[in-house]
Amino acid sequence: MTTTGRKELQHPRFARRYLKMAVESDRRGGAAHRDRLLAGLTGRVLEVGAGQGRNFPHYPGTVTEVVAVEPDDTLRAVAEKAATSSAVHVTVVPGDASELAAEDGEFDAVVASLVLCSVTDVSGALTEIARVLRPGGQLRFYEHVRSPHRWAGLLEDAITPLWRLAGGGCHPNRNTEAAIRAAGFTVTEIDRCAFSFSPCVPNTLHIIGTAVRP
Repeated sequence: MTTTGRKELQHPRFARRYLKMAVESDRRGGAAHRDRLLAGLTGRVLEVGAGQGRNFPHYPGTVTEVVAVEPDDTLRAVAEKAATSSAVHVTVVPGDASELAAEDGEFDAVVASLVLCSVTDVSGALTEIARVLRPGGQLRFYEHVRSPHRWAGLLEDAITPLWRLAGGGCHPNRNTEAAIRAAGFTVTEIDRCAFSFSPCVPNTLHIIGTAVRP
């Protein structure tokens, strides 16, 4: 497991901004996206990059346990408080997607919510996610991704170096759907929508979907 306080995974300034940004994002429609993301989940769930726990109130009662992994100390402290008022049993632990402290096939589902944009090694993270899923288990994903439109995509490519530095490692130009398929998952459901977390930021393409480990 990734140790608490690992320096390269700490972004305290961004984390403090993100606490406010996530509230505004949910008000603008992100909460409805979270409902769609988590609808119908059952059994034991692992959430990678759980942030401050904005998903916790949206888990259905059919989920028996959520293990929420979050590397950032600031966000994890808020998530721990959020877990105490969750209707579903949630355990918040330090760690990151590239090295999950879980047994092979331990979970019925893994949730990746606005996190694969910022992990250092997307392929490695998806390999770990596949490892801890039982055969036939689901990956539920909600991510912003690179625009399919030529000029918008090129603009996202251009701003990525600066955006990554200011945004806690976030890459606005990742093709996460392709990465999920390349990792061996079968995408069984996917919705695409234009969404902005703030009135000051243009709409970007977001995907919400389900992929299954063969």
